[in-house]
Amino acid sequence: MYNNPIGDVMKLILSSCDFLNENSRKRILENIKKPLDKNKVLFIPSVPYRINNLDKYYKRLELDGFKKENVYIFNEHEVNKFINLDLDLIYVGGGNTFSTLKKIKETKFDKYIINYLKNKVIYIGGSCGAHIVSSNIEHVLNFDLNSVNLEDFTGLNLFNGIIIPHFDNSREIVYQDLIKENKYKVYTLTDNATIIATDNKIKIYDN
Repeated sequence: MYNNPIGDVMKLILSSCDFLNENSRKRILENIKKPLDKNKVLFIPSVPYRINNLDKYYKRLELDGFKKENVYIFNEHEVNKFINLDLDLIYVGGGNTFSTLKKIKETKFDKYIINYLKNKVIYIGGSCGAHIVSSNIEHVLNFDLNSVNLEDFTGLNLFNGIIIPHFDNSREIVYQDLIKENKYKVYTLTDNATIIATDNKIKIYDN
């Protein structure tokens, strides 16, 4: 962590596959405060809010282990409904990194995410969700389509460095180029790996 306004109280759980991978799921469950079905969670989708998509999200989150009555699906058109919720978790899963970051910034919901984390809400980010809390997402142009024409690639700056999820040999050249540029600390995450960032400490679990 670095130069962030929320001090040592926040916890970020970052992975490539979140609940869809047995190893990262294990790390998530180890690092939250109570059983998953007891957690109140705000889920931020990567695509625009559409009422006919909600069942898909609820079903996915119920398969993860959440209870529907404890799930809030973020709606960028009604941000005020999501400002003062009684939450345990904020969860941003996979999807398009550019559209997700643009939505959060344009609605100015980034400051409310910070406020939640200040109050000990735990952040879970999988792939796209891991990218957006980092320093910069420009390198994601190698993996995602910037269909929303995002021009400012600055992330939410809650994590000191940039992350390459789904890391394997095919992404090695991107990693090496970023190391040569030497602009940011670079972290790689295989599909089995998880980063736990808390209390100014970063720990990477490879399995």
